[in-house]
Amino acid sequence: MYGSNEKLLRVNLTTGSLNVETISEEFYRLYPGGKALAGYILLNEIPPHTEPFSPENVLVIANGLLTGAPVSTATRYIVSARSPLTNGYGESEAAGFWGPELKMAGFEAIVVTGRSEQPVYLWIHDGQAEIRQATHLWGHECAEVQTTIRTELGDEKIRVLQIGIAGENLVRYAGLTNDLRHFNGRNGMGAVMGSKNLRAIAVRGKQRYQTLAHDSGSLLALGSKLAKGVRENPQSWDLQVKGTPSLVEPLNAAGILPTRNFRQGAFEGMDDIKWEAYEKQILTARRSCYACAIRCKREVAINGKPSPYGGPEYETIGSMGSDCGINDLQAIAKANELCNAYMLDTISTGATIAFAMECFEHGLIGLDDTDGIDLRFGNTEAMLVMIERIARRQGFGNLLAEGSKRAADQIGGDAHFFAIQVKGQELAMHDPRGKYNVGIGYAVSEIGADHLVVTHDSTLAKSESIMFKNAQALGIRNALPPRLLNDEKMEQFYILEKWNSLEKVVGYCFFGPAPRSFIHPDDVLVSINAATGWNLTMEEALQIGERAINMARVFNAREGFSRKDDCLPERLFQPLENGALAGQSMQHADFEQALTRLYYLKGWDPETTVPSRKRLEQLSLGWAADLLEQSEASN
Repeated sequence: MYGSNEKLLRVNLTTGSLNVETISEEFYRLYPGGKALAGYILLNEIPPHTEPFSPENVLVIANGLLTGAPVSTATRYIVSARSPLTNGYGESEAAGFWGPELKMAGFEAIVVTGRSEQPVYLWIHDGQAEIRQATHLWGHECAEVQTTIRTELGDEKIRVLQIGIAGENLVRYAGLTNDLRHFNGRNGMGAVMGSKNLRAIAVRGKQRYQTLAHDSGSLLALGSKLAKGVRENPQSWDLQVKGTPSLVEPLNAAGILPTRNFRQGAFEGMDDIKWEAYEKQILTARRSCYACAIRCKREVAINGKPSPYGGPEYETIGSMGSDCGINDLQAIAKANELCNAYMLDTISTGATIAFAMECFEHGLIGLDDTDGIDLRFGNTEAMLVMIERIARRQGFGNLLAEGSKRAADQIGGDAHFFAIQVKGQELAMHDPRGKYNVGIGYAVSEIGADHLVVTHDSTLAKSESIMFKNAQALGIRNALPPRLLNDEKMEQFYILEKWNSLEKVVGYCFFGPAPRSFIHPDDVLVSINAATGWNLTMEEALQIGERAINMARVFNAREGFSRKDDCLPERLFQPLENGALAGQSMQHADFEQALTRLYYLKGWDPETTVPSRKRLEQLSLGWAADLLEQSEASN
């Protein structure tokens, strides 16, 4: 056994056919789940230049190699397709319980093609699958849909992954949710699923991961060891006590809390939205994901009423709060609830509204455009109303449902300057003017702006920190300042990007492995090898992560992406208006020089950013080089 069910479920919604495909161990060693498996399928099965909302787009939902293992934070799965937001390679990860349940139900991944004439949902249980009618679910909020499916199937323990009304309406940054509290938010994967008239995927299984593992005893022992280690690491312990809302205050103090559409780095209303206010005003309980000892999820009550969708994470507090100039925590929690009920990505929703607020304040749009809504920074009611209009594509919300890049193209004038996005995807709430590797990550990420490309610079800035000491197992030699772009920083980036990509392949949460958190890199290898029996070295493990990155890059190269797309919004090269880094910005020359160095390290052409055949063959991806050459010849 090597940690795999060896089964992939193929669903053709046009014909209604369901087929099970066997995955060989030889194949699985190269593409062991998650980002790697999804990248392989997308690159081989989506024809070049496929329209994202067409039946020919392929939706892949793939567990990581370790998803469902009895090890803290090994819970994640990936949803992947050509993105309607960026028109490039698309992916979004989530944790929770759905991925482990799919593993227990007997499948590593689901590949969905075609389009159903009527709304449907999938019901997968103990190696069986069926397509069921879902017309009665269409148009309803997520909590109601989950209750209906569980009632229909007669089991309250069924795990439901679903889109929402935003996905039905093809909002380009619509996401998916499982158990109403865990979200594949980014890149518009919910809109792709909606375009296929697939409302939900319900799963139930009885098999346990241990029956698939090569050495279940070692895996269980490691899981027990790690569960006890959560409190020993300051990062994981802080996540358990406070969750991600704890980031508001330190980022504000550092001058990099995105405020008023990234113009400022400090928010005068920070005290009203920081962790202490959260704990006092809205917190009711703490929750966890499958087999995870961190328990970073937060339950909240809004104006005294418990929310079925959990509490806002840091990203939502930033995007709906400081970035929109709003310091009303109850309103931010309500905005989070609305986005989750309709299944909108809270990052892109908040950032797109902030973009519109700045356009409004500069006179690029007026009340006639916004349906009479006074869309100024700090207007809480305007933000809440606009969320609903975006989800339902009503009035001005129909334009904002396209994302800030497309909206800026329609508005014209200087609007493009206010769209804080990369490749069409809005930035997460981390200002790279204070941590430069994050900015490089935004730029080179194949899915558009993504804050999980590498460990953030501040984590590795102090040589005495436990985070830096743990990172040395990866080959990180020196602690480097956050605001530095030189050759050594790019060498560090190159290693960390491969490591984070590996996490997306094997199913570890970003809050699990070091250097971000408490699982030492050596223990990550122990877990992989206990599951598989492969005896991977660190170099071989990093190569798995690099292989996944290169497949995504080849996909984008085939779609016409080039170096000009590996850019940052101009605002980040302008000085911050306030805060600890007031007057600071990134520099174009340093940024471009760093990119060039990074491309050489990756084995990519620095002019086109296309991976060389030599590097692809080193990664056992010669077939991907062939696909690129065939595409170039046909063009």
